[in-house]
Amino acid sequence: MTVNPTDHRYLQVARTLRKEIVDGVYPVGSQLPTEQQLCERFEVSRYTVREALRRLRDDNLVASRPRAGTLVVPRPAANSYAQDVMSINDLLAFAAGAQLVIESNAMVTVDDELAARTGLAPGSQWLAVRGHRQADANSAPVCVAEYYINRAFAAIGRLLQRHSDPIFPLIEDLFGVSIVEVHQEISAIVASQDVADALQIEHGSAALQMRRAYKTSDGEIAQVTINTHPSSRYRHTMTMRRIKGQAAP
Repeated sequence: MTVNPTDHRYLQVARTLRKEIVDGVYPVGSQLPTEQQLCERFEVSRYTVREALRRLRDDNLVASRPRAGTLVVPRPAANSYAQDVMSINDLLAFAAGAQLVIESNAMVTVDDELAARTGLAPGSQWLAVRGHRQADANSAPVCVAEYYINRAFAAIGRLLQRHSDPIFPLIEDLFGVSIVEVHQEISAIVASQDVADALQIEHGSAALQMRRAYKTSDGEIAQVTINTHPSSRYRHTMTMRRIKGQAAP
């Protein structure tokens, strides 16, 4: 097991077991070793093992049943994750409506400018995937799309050549993790020359930039995306309801 000294032991155990499940060491329907066997294998306490198994349950990889132990279960085709405004499935529906056209795909080291745009740590390395989304080959781009993928999941880069769908489900399927939270920020910007050319708008036009950070059940950022839309081609709607007993701000 690869040990990261900054990680809790239960995260190390969970990652090792998660990889073994994804790799087929423990296929669907099989039983994981008992808590006692896992304690002995990893030389950890029963509490650590139980926390690791809880992480695997959070990722929908296993189910613990009385007198049956911990079983590897099929991952559901679609999960519903509640957010303050929308669900993660809504992001899938939005992205499915406009195909991703990838223009570049390479590892980058985050400099100060990129750190300010993405919120990522300067000096860290991420897989940068850049391109645009459009409804069809004859229509103007819907947005300029940038993806920054955690180095731990960068192996998916080799699968993206013909990939036009959302990327984070690939991370979930290939690495056995679950995206449990997406933090979104929307900012108004002035389109740079490069962005204006890509979006087929005038340099200096108003644009909306949407940044999303996707977190796993381990609390890690799996992916940061930046989508830049022409203001005339983007509309964000939401419905708010008053909660009984609370005054409006």
